[in-house]
Amino acid sequence: MNLFRRRSVADLQGEVLADQSLKRALGPINLTSLGIGAIIGAGIFVLTGHAAAQYAGPGIVYSFILSGIACAFAGLCYAEFASMIPLSGSAYTYGYATLGEFVAWIIGWSLILEYLFAAGTVAVGWSGYVVSFLKDFGITIPAAFTSAPYDHVTGANLHWWNIWQLFAHGWTSTGAVLNVPAMLIIAVITILLVIGIKESANFNNVIVALKLLVILTFIAVCAAYINHANWHPFVPPNTGHWGEFGWSGVVRAAGVIFFAYIGFDAVSTAAQEAKNPQRDMPLSLLGSLGICTVLYISVSLVLTGVVSYTQLNVPAPIAVAVSTLGPKLAWLEYFIKIGAIAGLSSVILVMLLGQPRIFYTMSKDGLLPPVFSTVHPRFRTPWVAQLITGVVAMLIGGLFPIGLLGELVSIGTLLAFAIVCAGVFVLRFTDPEIKRPFRTPIFWLTAPLGVLSCGYLMYGLPPDTWARLIVWMVVGLVVYFTYSCRHSKLQKPQSRQR
Repeated sequence: MNLFRRRSVADLQGEVLADQSLKRALGPINLTSLGIGAIIGAGIFVLTGHAAAQYAGPGIVYSFILSGIACAFAGLCYAEFASMIPLSGSAYTYGYATLGEFVAWIIGWSLILEYLFAAGTVAVGWSGYVVSFLKDFGITIPAAFTSAPYDHVTGANLHWWNIWQLFAHGWTSTGAVLNVPAMLIIAVITILLVIGIKESANFNNVIVALKLLVILTFIAVCAAYINHANWHPFVPPNTGHWGEFGWSGVVRAAGVIFFAYIGFDAVSTAAQEAKNPQRDMPLSLLGSLGICTVLYISVSLVLTGVVSYTQLNVPAPIAVAVSTLGPKLAWLEYFIKIGAIAGLSSVILVMLLGQPRIFYTMSKDGLLPPVFSTVHPRFRTPWVAQLITGVVAMLIGGLFPIGLLGELVSIGTLLAFAIVCAGVFVLRFTDPEIKRPFRTPIFWLTAPLGVLSCGYLMYGLPPDTWARLIVWMVVGLVVYFTYSCRHSKLQKPQSRQR
């Protein structure tokens, strides 16, 4: 068994021309909008307050800069791959071409954490804003149907030999039944994505315009109400425990909020539906990342300046910050909730768009059953994979709390990004002559720094998040060795003859 058999870049580029089953309908504006749609969402509207209150204080600004730097390195590496191999598989396909099938499987399995769990995470945040918005108008949804039925107590003193105990114990019942709004929004968007990629992209463009208007309005209006005393100390002193404020807290927060940046990866999953991927993919990847990094830093500065970071560990931190400014800005609070609901909807859309296209490519390679690459004859979308993704995401969003989901998404994404950066470095030596429409600048420095920065942010995440990643990977290895490696289309000839 050759675990590191590779698909040649030339073969993959030939597949780009031969496989026209997915509709090429996306231009640079659509692609950049997809990136912004996925990046600007839970990071600003939900996780910023959580990370500031628990880990970094106003130093959350530095956390966004650290995460942005790590993403910039990864983004430059992604841009090279996306222009060279514009297929739907994203990091999975890039790993297959450079580091071999086994590594590609690990990336693909990690991306399930990114997309499926991200859709569920953001749906939970969406539910919180919807419930709050409806309550403003006297409409109350019973709490039993707006939150997860289970919560999990973090294992602060986790030891690696207690991994099983981490999963078997610590769960508490909240008394809720299901988070119904979270499940409902996933169902609606799944149906939209089955109908067509162009329709979904147009819907996303409208939502992105709305939430950018909301965010820019928040920055412009609330900047006048900043109380500089809320920024002192800018990095609160460490409590004596690693990751609880101080610079270690800034690093931990950077790992947690890395969830906020994962959207640019979703752009690469739509490469096979781009009109001119060689030109538009690098532009859209790096453009969406740059725009969103500036917005994140600006919002975190205003947010922690308007209200003390100690008050921000709430489901809707921006709305809470505005509410402290009095009734004269009540209109802005409603406006922000509408923008958050719309913005989180676009994030869910992009996350649910990305996962089926990774399933589609893995299925075409034989690593997943053929049903995952079934394309609808009329809509030309991977509709079976889309429906399976939607159902699983509904269960995740309905059953699990947002904190647990967000950390899992971050660690899975960081692992995939680190491998992509390594892949660019390796391919420069194994296939130096291959045509590269976009070349990562100073690759011998950029790619290693991408690996190191992603690894450093992973190091800062809580130990139990690492434990869950290990268990997730063990499950993935079982699937690979029992099914995928036996059905791979890159099997040795003698294996196929048997």
